[in-house]
Amino acid sequence: CPGFVQCNLVILPTEAASDFKEFCHLNPKPCPLLAVSSVAGDYSLPELGDIDVRTDLPRYRIFKDGLVKEEMTDITSIWNDGFFAFALGCSFSFEEALLEHGLEIRNISQNVNVPMYVTNLECKTAGSFAGNMVVSMRPFIEADAIQAAEISGRFPSVHGAPIHIGDPADIGIESLEFPDFGESVMVKKNEIPVFWACGVTPQVALQN
Repeated sequence: CPGFVQCNLVILPTEAASDFKEFCHLNPKPCPLLAVSSVAGDYSLPELGDIDVRTDLPRYRIFKDGLVKEEMTDITSIWNDGFFAFALGCSFSFEEALLEHGLEIRNISQNVNVPMYVTNLECKTAGSFAGNMVVSMRPFIEADAIQAAEISGRFPSVHGAPIHIGDPADIGIESLEFPDFGESVMVKKNEIPVFWACGVTPQVALQN
């Protein structure tokens, strides 16, 4: 989505909406909340544009009892008046700015999804929502890592600056070769991994 903010979407029933909104406010780095339904059942997000959250995404994952039940390309048939939609800023949004400054984004050059890892960093709890932060990783040489941190820091609504640069073990990641989400990328000997808070964090909290 060059030139535009990209979002992750979470849709929840009314009884969970208040706690989830509080979870986002307590954990703004992994869960930067950009928009939320004005009332239960509202499937538009006018702050973000002319959007119908039931039909305008390429795919939806339907969770039940913490597990993915199915995937759909249109959720009109299961939408009800008790649903709230939450749009969270995504780190893909600042990748364009990194590319414009001549930085290589390894997941883009390898044509794979960015690798994401569950860390040992605990999020602040809100109601029944709890879990550890998920991070996305992009490798850079040291000078580029510093520049990437400075550039992404200008975009706080899409995770902002990295939360960690360097040894993955410091944040509880045992191996970069086996991400919990996405796909692994090559990390060269002269590169260091750079980790950003990730919008998959609420998926872990939802499953918990």
